[in-house]
Amino acid sequence: MAKRRKGRPINGVILLDKPYEMSSNSALQKVKRLFFAQKAGHTGALDPLATGMLPICLGEATKFSQFLLDTDKTYQVTAKLGVRTTTSDADGEVVAEKPVNVSSEQLALALESFCGTTQQIPSMYSALKYKGQPLYKYAREGVEVPRESRDITVFRLDLLRFEADEVDLDIHVSKGTYIRTIIDDLGELLGCGAHVANLRRSAVGNYPTDKMVTLEQLQSLVEQAEEQELSASELLDPLLLPMTTACDGIPEVFIDDMSANFLRHGNPVQASNIPSEGLVQVFVGDNIIDGEFIGVGHIDDNGLVAPKRIVVLDEFLKTL
Repeated sequence: MAKRRKGRPINGVILLDKPYEMSSNSALQKVKRLFFAQKAGHTGALDPLATGMLPICLGEATKFSQFLLDTDKTYQVTAKLGVRTTTSDADGEVVAEKPVNVSSEQLALALESFCGTTQQIPSMYSALKYKGQPLYKYAREGVEVPRESRDITVFRLDLLRFEADEVDLDIHVSKGTYIRTIIDDLGELLGCGAHVANLRRSAVGNYPTDKMVTLEQLQSLVEQAEEQELSASELLDPLLLPMTTACDGIPEVFIDDMSANFLRHGNPVQASNIPSEGLVQVFVGDNIIDGEFIGVGHIDDNGLVAPKRIVVLDEFLKTL
């Protein structure tokens, strides 16, 4: 007999406002405990020094977290000019200090060069892996390893404030963009060096910022439930967004119950009005509102919808 999982089979996405100086994994574990969830996973780590939106997937929603990793993100960052550090943020050791003699015109010209699609070499303090180990582990040992540059896109870069040696920016970027690297490159371009003093992620894809909640708010709801002799789930679960929100932008297709059964058993099925290639969200029914989301498929070489990430059915499974 399979070992019974500890926790509830609750499914959905919670938008956590990650606090300062807490690792993304620690925040994830706290949310998992508060919801008493069987499974949980985050969608792109934030550095301990960074705050802001950290979508956490619970239950079956963890199967679709990869699609959130691939979406664009928006950050507010404060760059400290004149000081370059080993990690390109305030947590690193100072490697160079130079006077700041930068005009508004020079700054504007430098910022403009980062807009659009460019090449970026990932920071040695990133979580990207080299021979099975994250880069930051090599960096902490003082080992430099080769990294390939990759295309990134800065969709928007707005200057919010420039006072003395501080620059506040609002940046909307594509997946895999390292803000620390942008700030370090900016400092080198200006000839004075720079590092990230503060960083906040304000948006992930199209998720609404007003749906973010803090750990303190979640804990308060748990305590409120205890005082009212309620199950904590009665107050916490309404905060969850549907797991389909992790698949935003992926086209939808609709199939009948018989086809859904075939798909759940690993077989490709026919569907009407499907794209010629790529991924699709699969619903049982005629529309998104009334249809049942059963997962994400891909169009195979025969033009059929083949399973990729399918929601597991269980009589105790709570779906949103």
